[in-house]
Amino acid sequence: MTHHDVEKTAFALLDDAETVGHAPPKYALMQLMGVGEITATALVAMVGNAREFHSGRQLSAWLGLVPGQYSSGGKARLGSITKAGDAYLRSLLVLGARAVLNAAKGKTDSLSRWALAVAERRGYWKAVVAIAAKNARMAWAVLTKGEAFKLPA
Repeated sequence: MTHHDVEKTAFALLDDAETVGHAPPKYALMQLMGVGEITATALVAMVGNAREFHSGRQLSAWLGLVPGQYSSGGKARLGSITKAGDAYLRSLLVLGARAVLNAAKGKTDSLSRWALAVAERRGYWKAVVAIAAKNARMAWAVLTKGEAFKLPA
């Protein structure tokens, strides 16, 4: 089954849920910066209600958006991202994160300020992956709690 088939099936399932009267979680996910309809649908199709994951970090790790850890003798060494999990979903989150970072210039909300600070401190691509990981964590919160995520001011 290709990713196109998965998307078609997921859209059909979500449309069925709308007609039955359930509010699909994709609309709550689409409130996150950098998450559009395709990303939200893919998240719902692949992750479901996200209750299999104990935390947002665990979801980020499953998607391969956290650094690999190589520790020995009490010294922690963090490597590059693990790239585990579904490459398609990870690429959608990274593309959304690129859009967030490119649109952040001139904005004053907390996520935009944080993204620009990370980009200045660590570089463009590390900031993009950090935003994608943050979006995955926020998506976990939306899916497990069943309500829209509100960014602190």
